[in-house]
Amino acid sequence: MSSRNLILILAVSGFASTFSARAVEPMVGVIARDLNSTPQTIALLSAAFALPYAFIQPILGPIGDALGKERVMKVALSLLFLALAGSFFAPNAETLFALRIVAGAAAGGAVPLSIALIGDRVEMAQRQIALSRYLVAVIVGQLAGSSLAGLLAEWIGWRGVFGLSTIMMALALTATVLGFRGALPGGKFDPRTAVLRYRDILSNPRALFLFGSVFVEAIAIFGIFPYVAPLLEERGGGGATEAGFAIGGFAIGGLVYSALVTWMLKNLGLSRILIGGGLFAAAALVALGFVGDWKLDFLALLLMGLGFYMLHNTFQAQVTEVAPGARASAVALHAFSFFCGQALGVVLMGFGLRHIGLTASTAIAALIILAVGLNASFVLRRPTPQRAR
Repeated sequence: MSSRNLILILAVSGFASTFSARAVEPMVGVIARDLNSTPQTIALLSAAFALPYAFIQPILGPIGDALGKERVMKVALSLLFLALAGSFFAPNAETLFALRIVAGAAAGGAVPLSIALIGDRVEMAQRQIALSRYLVAVIVGQLAGSSLAGLLAEWIGWRGVFGLSTIMMALALTATVLGFRGALPGGKFDPRTAVLRYRDILSNPRALFLFGSVFVEAIAIFGIFPYVAPLLEERGGGGATEAGFAIGGFAIGGLVYSALVTWMLKNLGLSRILIGGGLFAAAALVALGFVGDWKLDFLALLLMGLGFYMLHNTFQAQVTEVAPGARASAVALHAFSFFCGQALGVVLMGFGLRHIGLTASTAIAALIILAVGLNASFVLRRPTPQRAR
């Protein structure tokens, strides 16, 4: 299979799974009112999705290495389809939380295994560009989920948005089953082999640095997202639709990065990409601490999206090479770190908003992400050690 066809197949599930993940955030206020809950409680649906996504990774990674990444993806997407279909009928917040937990665990078999598959089949020299092409689908899924969900929720309700997510996932499952129908069967899962692989990966200082970097990156960047809609409403800056458009700016920033990545790699180099990513994301977070209009939030989030993907896509490409013989396991630990950071970031930002306010909270996050970019620019300029083959 050509790399182009591989990316096309993976892009369908990447789009659908990311849409279903991001669609809840602009609907926080709508869901809270309909289910007689509070925005602060419903905002935690993001953590309910992110934590299972994170904690399933150490299991899915070695299973993917052993049984075949394509086979594991088919099962995971089937479970995600069922969880989304159930969410359409959720009678209360408790049921919706339970189904988001299932959806998060199942979605853990979509994007990380796709990244590992690209690592398997695309040479390192072209891998960051190939990953950025795949990320276009993921980013467009984010954009559609973040922007359209808020608008659609006012027309067809939040249940209608879940229904749309279910249809998209059915199409993604079909594309994956048909696209990988000729995939060779994998071997058998051996827990001892999985533990040995993890021991080897975790003895690699570069791998540990990458895992730590995406953990801190996620805390700094993603903590603010579930609170964009409530903060806009509170300050009179707009409702669910405006919040959706504002959050969509982040995804557009990612698309800008995808369009520029080849030029960046050729003209800037790894170190300057990382420094620029940290600077852009930090400036955007500072701006978010002061503005209250959805159009200005949109511009700040666009800049933050550009900065984030300059950092994150570089980390993704680097982590696919720290353990070529256990690539799904390495990418799984990377995703585990990233989504643990996302879940913790939501909690920490909520704490900060209650105790020190928005401006101080985003300023602290800005300093953190700037430090991530500067530190990574120094560490990752050295060549990748080849280990865990």
